[in-house]
Amino acid sequence: MNNKIHAKVVVIGSGPAGYSAAFRCADLGLDTILIERYNTLGGVCLNVGCIPSKTLLHIAKVIKEAKDLNQSGVFFSEPVIDLKKIKTWKENIIKQLANGLSHMRKKRKIRIFQGNAIFNTDKSIFVVNEKDKLTIFFDYAIIATGSKPIQISSIPNDDIRIWDSSDALSLKYIPNRFLIIGAGIIGLEMATIYSALGSNVDIIDRFNHFLPAVDKDISNIYIKSINNKFNLMLNTHIDKIELDQSGLIANLIQDGGDQKNIFYDAILVAIGRTPNINELGLDKIGLKINNFGFIEVNNQLKTNIPNIYAIGDVTGFPMLAHKGVHEGHIAAEVIAGNKHYFEPRVIPSIAYTEPEIAWVGLNEVQAKKENIDYATSIFPWSASGRAIASNCSTGMTKLIFNKNNNKIIGGSIVGTNAGELIGEIGLAIEMGCDAEDIALTIHAHPTLYESIGLSAEIFQGTATDVLN
Repeated sequence: MNNKIHAKVVVIGSGPAGYSAAFRCADLGLDTILIERYNTLGGVCLNVGCIPSKTLLHIAKVIKEAKDLNQSGVFFSEPVIDLKKIKTWKENIIKQLANGLSHMRKKRKIRIFQGNAIFNTDKSIFVVNEKDKLTIFFDYAIIATGSKPIQISSIPNDDIRIWDSSDALSLKYIPNRFLIIGAGIIGLEMATIYSALGSNVDIIDRFNHFLPAVDKDISNIYIKSINNKFNLMLNTHIDKIELDQSGLIANLIQDGGDQKNIFYDAILVAIGRTPNINELGLDKIGLKINNFGFIEVNNQLKTNIPNIYAIGDVTGFPMLAHKGVHEGHIAAEVIAGNKHYFEPRVIPSIAYTEPEIAWVGLNEVQAKKENIDYATSIFPWSASGRAIASNCSTGMTKLIFNKNNNKIIGGSIVGTNAGELIGEIGLAIEMGCDAEDIALTIHAHPTLYESIGLSAEIFQGTATDVLN
């Protein structure tokens, strides 16, 4: 292998942000090299994150819906869980998507090198793997190395019974008693999966309000809906874990000093993620890291070194694949000479639980902090014909409007398929729609998404499906 190579652009990391940046660079005629430490493209999202979790969440949803049909007079026998077949099905989905990425990379004539990347200068980088060490010289570099789970130093090592999110998605086994530390999106999704597969799940979180970006009226509906599925304990943290031959004994402490020692077969640590930047040699080239530990970038995704860009999880919150994809496009277009900027008004977030929780734009707390004179408008799914007919009437669509101009500034949905419904609200905010724009857009009936139009009608006082 030639140990000195040159490219116009080097992209480090092949997750959604990285491969999107590399593919866009190639489409714009830029000679591009992609560096990936693992053997497959797609990063955490495709291989041990978004895609496998949604695969398993689909199974969980079908199991729930089958059980719920009992009250409609349709009865199924108890599901038989074949972990080996589920794993194979999951891996085949990952493989199919990874093969698609590999095919698109080859068609775009993007060179790829497997190994760990370490900056040598602001124009060169070492790539090191088990067999080779080469130097790549570049005009521009895009850092897209993603993130990894945060560890808790006080928790002992036990690869079989103490998991991170990748372990949980690998389906090692189905624990009878399962503790999840952290009631964020990852923790809630894993609880949804494992409770459907048969685990008795407890989730703990040290805060009194999980998903702080979600208003309490939304989260309260979710909490009511999961009462018979798994146990959510807020204001609770873990003091220590004792390793026992037959399992794990967790000492849980609630605010006020109440303590419990509870036996578990497995424990998942899901308290958040931290960027993969410590091994890149960024200090050697003087690349600036902000006070939160992320790479500092401007609205063109440039770092303090003008020819080096950063995108995706390494740039900070929200750490979402769809944010990284858009950042990757902008970085590539700026390198190609376009005066483009990453300036979204809003970025949607979704917890793919059952029911799903989706939100975009400002919540009430944020609107108050910004001194916006706002009003909320809520349509309960208990008044939705489609929700009642589909046995998913436990839900709510909530819109937030600026009272000064009636423009929509935020929205959230809790309910089945909320993640598919939130798109209209995001588009409305980006387009600067007011309540009338939404209310006078004819929504199909009966659908779940018409709850958005009805919420706007409620704000205007024109709704007839509910009392104004």
